Amino acid sequence: MFVDSHCHLDFPEFAGAVGSKLEAMRAARVTHALCISVDLPDWPRVHALAAAHANLYATVGTHPDYPDTVEPDVATLVELASRPKVVAIGETGLDYYRLTGDLAWQRERFRTHVRAAREAGRPLVVHTRSAADDTLAILRQERADEVGGVMHCFTESWEVASAALDLGFHISFSGIVSFRNARELHDVAKRVPLERMLIETDSPYLAPVPHRGRTNEPAWVVHVAEAIARLRGTGVEDIARATTANFFRLFRIEPHGN
Repeated sequence: MFVDSHCHLDFPEFAGAVGSKLEAMRAARVTHALCISVDLPDWPRVHALAAAHANLYATVGTHPDYPDTVEPDVATLVELASRPKVVAIGETGLDYYRLTGDLAWQRERFRTHVRAAREAGRPLVVHTRSAADDTLAILRQERADEVGGVMHCFTESWEVASAALDLGFHISFSGIVSFRNARELHDVAKRVPLERMLIETDSPYLAPVPHRGRTNEPAWVVHVAEAIARLRGTGVEDIARATTANFFRLFRIEPHGN
């Protein structure tokens, strides 16, 4: 069986289609998925999905790409993280690719999430783009190794992956690992220890080959596992078994059926 460790089923692309996407998951043996929060005003919608479906879980957090929104504080994040089926803090982190200028607010928001994770005893879901050095520095300074988490949709070098692993983090691969020209990422996928690997879709984005360019969905996380299996010269069931076990262990979820 497979698990999608990072998706956005509450996004407009899935309006009115969640039921069919869950059916597609079942057909593809994708048994569980983690619905990721990106903005606190929309968090009730994310949590409602998890509450309504036994095989869905939720996070709570505010993405670094949202400059004009309600700013989260530690107390709010900790309280929401205590709600049923909320298993992590995030999506949080740094993104210097989409936004420019003085991004001190991003760094402070990231610190707030790490502090909340430590207080709540929840792992972190970390986004980093064009900001690896600052991301790692803040994780170290704020003692994120006390809770660990996952570097989601990983696209950085082996050196960055190794530093994250040293901090107790998992590395999650999205459909990008199936792209032919993602050679540096292919090297990382070969080297990350299997017991520290997750797979995800980040749907509705980044559909893997053979669906590249289409609206992504959780059922297609199988193709991410297939791409990693080819790179590592192993069976896809080995990738499925390990990443599923890692998901349940990291997010402290008791394995169960749909």
